[in-house]
Amino acid sequence: MRLTFFGQSAVRLEHGDHEVVIDPFLSDNPVCPVDPDELEPSHILLTHAHGDHVGDSESIATRTGATVVSSFEIANWFGARDIASHGMNPGGGHDFDFGRVTFTPAWHSSSFPDGTYGGMPMGIVVEMGGTTVYHAGDTALFGDMALIGRKGIDVALLPIGDNFTMGPDDAVEAVKLIRPKRVVPIHYDTFDLIAQDADAFKARVEAVSDAVVDVLEPGASLDL
Repeated sequence: MRLTFFGQSAVRLEHGDHEVVIDPFLSDNPVCPVDPDELEPSHILLTHAHGDHVGDSESIATRTGATVVSSFEIANWFGARDIASHGMNPGGGHDFDFGRVTFTPAWHSSSFPDGTYGGMPMGIVVEMGGTTVYHAGDTALFGDMALIGRKGIDVALLPIGDNFTMGPDDAVEAVKLIRPKRVVPIHYDTFDLIAQDADAFKARVEAVSDAVVDVLEPGASLDL
């Protein structure tokens, strides 16, 4: 699998002929180096309905025919716009042609920019090409991350920006609970309010765990 980080929480996962994107906040993302038209996903996975996560989902799905996979409420919102969608909820899993998706709890909020309720915010576990990726979405630290870790997480994408999500202190504790092989920090440095020192976070995690932290610049990829 190849994992590419686009800034904020936007990620592309590729394996063989399959391309999946998570939270594609691209065109309005000040640190994103790619144009939404460069992506050709078959599926778009969304953690919640906030604008910095839904982002360019509608335009990408309209152009490519991609299926939006998210909460029941978000799926219905896209379905009402004649976009293919698949609704799920925390704890539920489903097998797609690219692999398996399971949604987890996340402690946050979820509404579209117009105020429409977006259902429960969620994290996502993607099993694809023999690799298991946990995208925590926007969340606080919570003890049941230890249960998510029992799935055997190869890569955990964890927010470190603070203010709206976990900050570095709680993200270090999350690593201890999840026990992933690798960690990629997300949801930081996009705006001044969530500026963080990712290299300092890396040093702290690697001092207290066996995880390797990959600090990816927007547009950079990690081969797994």
